[in-house]
Amino acid sequence: MNLNCAVLTISDTRTLDDDKSGQWLSEAVVDAGHTLSEREIVRDDIYAIRAIVSKWVADVEIQTIITTGGTGFTGRDSTPEAITPLLDKEISGFGELFRQISYDEIGSSTIQSRAVGGLANATLVFCLPGSSNAVKTGWEKILVNQLDINFKPCNFAELIPRFNEA
Repeated sequence: MNLNCAVLTISDTRTLDDDKSGQWLSEAVVDAGHTLSEREIVRDDIYAIRAIVSKWVADVEIQTIITTGGTGFTGRDSTPEAITPLLDKEISGFGELFRQISYDEIGSSTIQSRAVGGLANATLVFCLPGSSNAVKTGWEKILVNQLDINFKPCNFAELIPRFNEA
């Protein structure tokens, strides 16, 4: 099953020319057989983030949104605050699993990651940290499998047709 995915980089300093994490993630999405429907960069501002994600969540053609950046603790990091109110259901295990896997790579520094995932208007939304290593970890060790309809025993891709059921 080919999914239509959107990638959003959240950064006050990156452009499409130097956004290594967003570029890598966009290529990984396509390499996994999915369609990259949208790719944008937005400043780390709660309302600017919400505007783009809300637009994509309302687009019935987009099934998955993956963000990179803004999940830390600095003053401008606001991705979880922007995204969480938009979610109909939170996938608590996503952030928990991301931090567990990251612990093996970066030790206790993973506690500063506020990676989140959830479902908004039948659209999967995953928020990853902005570092290239964190994006690779999140994609290669969680998302590539969960967005693959053939991954067993279960995956999110197989649930997509059921997200709109009452």
